[in-house]
Amino acid sequence: MINLKEISIGELIKLKVEESGITMQRICKFLKCSEDEIWTMYNKKSIDCELFMRWSKLLKYDFFRLYSQHLILFSPAQKNSGNKDKASESRLPNFRKNIYTKEIIDFILDLILSGEKTNLEINRKYEIPTTTLYKWLSKYRADR
Repeated sequence: MINLKEISIGELIKLKVEESGITMQRICKFLKCSEDEIWTMYNKKSIDCELFMRWSKLLKYDFFRLYSQHLILFSPAQKNSGNKDKASESRLPNFRKNIYTKEIIDFILDLILSGEKTNLEINRKYEIPTTTLYKWLSKYRADR
């Protein structure tokens, strides 16, 4: 399982390249860079967004989702200031925070089943409703 707390995007890109079997020649041509530059990218913790988008397209994998999941799991809880209209006034798109992927569900269930956190702690820290936790537990517990 990928460590979502410490994302080293270069390592993850390299892993996906190895899984996909795409040749170095194709990568260099698509990204318009040298093989040395590719190897340098594999060692980077972060890369430029435009280049990041090109990697995602080349490998047909949404690397941005890794960061979205990181935000869901590790961003500080928002204080309920009672002023929800500010978010709707923004000219930027407003995204919902409750995108539960299989990796997030596995992460949460591992915390609960290992005894590291209780359902109530999960509910408070990650703002996942209790009913959702119970559904996950009943659906996925047998898989473990």
